[in-house]
Amino acid sequence: MKTNIAIIGPIIIITSFILLSCDNMKTENLKTTSVLKSEEQRLKTEQELLEANDSFYAALNAMFTGNLEPMNTIWSHADNVTVMGPFGGRLTGWEAVGAEFKKEAGMEFGGKIVCKDVHVFAGTDMGYTVCVEEGENMSTEGKPVMVSHRATNIFHLESGKWKLVHHQTDLSPQLEKAFVN
Repeated sequence: MKTNIAIIGPIIIITSFILLSCDNMKTENLKTTSVLKSEEQRLKTEQELLEANDSFYAALNAMFTGNLEPMNTIWSHADNVTVMGPFGGRLTGWEAVGAEFKKEAGMEFGGKIVCKDVHVFAGTDMGYTVCVEEGENMSTEGKPVMVSHRATNIFHLESGKWKLVHHQTDLSPQLEKAFVN
């Protein structure tokens, strides 16, 4: 009987150790799977934000030619959207922001702006991009005006789509001089 207990005791301890080790490996595998899924989701969300950011710059360039529809599509139409553009000041609410875009589209000042050196941060329902806007617009006299300033774009997830809720750039004395009388 003593022999059986002497053998069974270590077998129980070894079996318990093996079972606990297997359980810990399952937990570690679950943690690894969770981290991988989180990383996959973060990368997917970053890609979606980059695509939304690209859509904003395509919309901005379309607005320069008088086409306002893409800008109306990429922006949230909420009362808390804001724009702090190159002419200074702040516009708050879609009514004010949309009216400014309509005015700018009517000017049809042409040109093209691109977003370079993009940094993106992806949250669950909000994210932002930071970049340098470069390009040119045409002044009211039809002369090119070079643009190069920093910009921040903040997006909010609305009904499964990333919508712009804030756009801010550095002040641009050269654009102000070319367009503000």
